[in-house]
Amino acid sequence: RMEEPRAAVVEHEFGTDVCYHERLANDVVRCLDCAHHCTIAPGKTGVCCVRKNYGGILRLIVYGHASNANGSDPVEKKPLYHVMPGQLTYSMATVGCNFACSFCQNWDLSQCARDLKEQLKESRPDMLDVEVSKLGYRLSPADLVEKALQHGNKIMAFTYSEPTIFLEYALDTARLAHQKGLKAVFKSNGYESAYAVSKMVGLIDAVNVDLKAFKDSFYQTECKARVQPVMDTIVRLKQAGIWVEVTTLVIPNENDSNEELAQIAQFLASVDPLIPWHVTPFHPDFKMTNKTRTPRSTLARAREIGLRAGLKFVYSRTDDGGMDTRCPNCNTLLIERSGFSASCTAKFDTTTGKCLACSFMLPGVWH
Repeated sequence: RMEEPRAAVVEHEFGTDVCYHERLANDVVRCLDCAHHCTIAPGKTGVCCVRKNYGGILRLIVYGHASNANGSDPVEKKPLYHVMPGQLTYSMATVGCNFACSFCQNWDLSQCARDLKEQLKESRPDMLDVEVSKLGYRLSPADLVEKALQHGNKIMAFTYSEPTIFLEYALDTARLAHQKGLKAVFKSNGYESAYAVSKMVGLIDAVNVDLKAFKDSFYQTECKARVQPVMDTIVRLKQAGIWVEVTTLVIPNENDSNEELAQIAQFLASVDPLIPWHVTPFHPDFKMTNKTRTPRSTLARAREIGLRAGLKFVYSRTDDGGMDTRCPNCNTLLIERSGFSASCTAKFDTTTGKCLACSFMLPGVWH
């Protein structure tokens, strides 16, 4: 796959719908934002269905069109447990996705652009941009930040669908958010290109990456993607100084074997044992309705595997304190959680991240 731009690069300019891309021969373009690196002919879109080639210029047809925006989502829901605990985020998304996960839990948002493209394929393929733009509210980056401020939010979250597909819209919003003193975070499938990660530096404070499995066959069959680019992104984000947490949705008889869970945990520990790993429960949804819900015992087993692999923070929705944060140095309880709420104990300095019992500095984004 192509990782570094090799042809004439067209940069995004703030406030415009022009995407990062390379111009090739005959008005063909190559998108630079995700690991698919789609080569797109004039009049066509990429895998995500929201980036369209207009005569040799790649444009983001959902720029300024947020399909979901609200100020009531806890940061714990992303989940980001080491980012300003207890804060509500202003969360937004557009339609579209660069994955096609059979078990997607936000499929009505992520897959509707793909569905529209299929419906219009024979009759009016040229109308995709018009129809997709109807699926959102007109909200500019400045509008989104203003709404976040009105709600009293301190974090702008790009979530629900995949923020990489609307990267330019997200980064323009993040830039304005930073100017107003807000943090900016991604909930991502981890398919950012090296180029995209370079553009996120200084604008995105934290990313929760879904590492959905460790088998490439699972990614190819169930997500229409590959696992290696996701692993590469986790490494790149860490190297770029962006705070990283990782989530694995544990699906019965798919990615819940001791061997595969250990492979995931060992990989994360090899990158940084301080990366928080969230093991979360599956419920039947979208096209994967033939599986049962994940038993709590499986989540407890996954958590134990992660800790044995050397990870210091493994979180699971179990009743034994699996969502709480303890100091890895002295085991003092620092952050207590129930559902999507969090409260910091008197032993935790919420400004610096210091454990006041032993002075260990808890890694994360605290203020």
